[in-house]
Amino acid sequence: MEQTTFPSWPAVAPRLIAVAAGREAADTVITGGIWVNVHTRETLPDHSVAIAAGRIAFVGPDASHCTGPDTQIIEANDRYMIPGLCDGHMHIESGMLTPAEFARAVIPHGTTSMFTDPHEIANVLGLDGVRMMHDEALMQPVNIFTQMPSCAPSAPGLETTGYEISPEDVAEAMTWPGIIGLGEMMNFPGVSNADPKMLAEIAATQTAGKTVGGHYASPDLGPAFAAYVAGGPADDHEGTCEADAIARVRQGMRSMMRLGSAWYDVESQITAVTEKGLDPRNFILCTDDCHSGTLVNDGHMNRVVRHAIACGCDPLIALQMATINTATHFGLEREIGSITPGRRADVILTSSLTDLPIETVIARGQIVAENGSITVDCPHFDWPDSARGTVHLGHELGAVDFEIKAPEGANSVRANVIGVVENQAPTKALKADLPVREGLVEGDGETCQIALVERHRATGGVTNAFVSGFGYQGRMAMASTVAHDSHHMIVVGTDRAQMALAANRLAEVGGGITIWRDGEELALVELPIAGLMSDSPATDVAAKAEQMVAAMQSCGCDLNNAYMQHSLLALVVIPELRISDLGLIDVRTFEKIDLLDPLE
Repeated sequence: MEQTTFPSWPAVAPRLIAVAAGREAADTVITGGIWVNVHTRETLPDHSVAIAAGRIAFVGPDASHCTGPDTQIIEANDRYMIPGLCDGHMHIESGMLTPAEFARAVIPHGTTSMFTDPHEIANVLGLDGVRMMHDEALMQPVNIFTQMPSCAPSAPGLETTGYEISPEDVAEAMTWPGIIGLGEMMNFPGVSNADPKMLAEIAATQTAGKTVGGHYASPDLGPAFAAYVAGGPADDHEGTCEADAIARVRQGMRSMMRLGSAWYDVESQITAVTEKGLDPRNFILCTDDCHSGTLVNDGHMNRVVRHAIACGCDPLIALQMATINTATHFGLEREIGSITPGRRADVILTSSLTDLPIETVIARGQIVAENGSITVDCPHFDWPDSARGTVHLGHELGAVDFEIKAPEGANSVRANVIGVVENQAPTKALKADLPVREGLVEGDGETCQIALVERHRATGGVTNAFVSGFGYQGRMAMASTVAHDSHHMIVVGTDRAQMALAANRLAEVGGGITIWRDGEELALVELPIAGLMSDSPATDVAAKAEQMVAAMQSCGCDLNNAYMQHSLLALVVIPELRISDLGLIDVRTFEKIDLLDPLE
């Protein structure tokens, strides 16, 4: 495996200086463009950019002194020259793709820098999995910076993961070349209560001079939030309203506003800038989670910037939130985030700052995409057998494994039910009166069953509960080994026999997503790497994902990006109600609760 860690500035500084002074010729000069300067929030027409050794050497109205007979000339033709876009917080695994295929998918959309937290694979394969993601990231022609996952498990004592991350793991990872900081600190009660393990991970990161990522998924903005900020997390992407954004920046955090496949949290928070007039430098745009269909059909960070502009944000401010603000937050403002001397030559040519068509993408000084098509290779890591075949059920499951027994003599029961909220990560803690037939609790149409099937240690364990909001009809089931963050297997269905068929199918193929109805498989997305990712091209995975979405709709589900909702139902650090291998979890109190209320 060949890693392509980008040469440091000291290694090329003499050349950059020589080109800027006109003593040597540039490798490439972009001429006749409108320079979008995100430092000063200006657009400056008739400018040129001289590039040498993959970095910017000179920006000015005339770069003829940098130009030689072998210099490549790129005609901007009065288009805007904007910095390559940065995603401040994301999970590659959510795209169901490896880092190479994820890069291949987003480069044509103008994303040239990503700050990724591979805590999904950390839950399945531990530090070895993180290293594999890190190593493939360094092979890519764009900048993929890796954050060392902090919370596996995300909530100790409330779930069982395939592996656990320790402070020693964090300290080791801080020495790797591509590690930029600590991934989102999801165990916010642990930080607020000064848990020694969480503080040790934060200390190891800060000692290394790197950034601590945050994840404060609570509406409580009082002392608990203040304690969390005091604990060290420097940013947060879990805000869902204007008050959340304001509270974070007032306390010195960066407010990361996300637009993913299912999370629409920009519009409700960006008013802190557009209406309240707060200083925008501490606001950052990100995606968090985008599946392959979104990447192929809708875009990546270009989609987020366009959305921010459509929400009333000044285009130049929106660009700052996706470039220089992000770079500054991670201490990389001398490397990326602007078109200025010394920085990596990551440049987009676009004819409009509002519609933002991504016409030419330059990364590290070379053209990597034009008019929506990638022009470079994205090398693959040789994923070992240890990263495949990770679904271990212990035995073949049957309908009996999904039975929920009612109290003796009961004709109906009152159950605690997970309520899905469209376009948001939080759920609602609901109650439902459900019928009992032949001693078993049944769904009632609106409410169907959910099960968490243990898949790491072959225990054969199945936790059963109820979920509302998907709208499923008929005899169907959907199963997925993408089950944030423990990544066991989530099965949702209206029929226990279909649930067993779906679960067994994923064990057979080594992981992925499958939908069954009346004994027939309607859709299958194979995810053989850790049960989370495919190393197939994004277009192929997206096509199968589209079949999955169509199958969900044919079963009665019309939620926007319902798959993302499905995949988060085991995330026991986001309120209000979740499922884990240990039971039903009330995330408001971080306690396990009974599925059924006592009979009166």
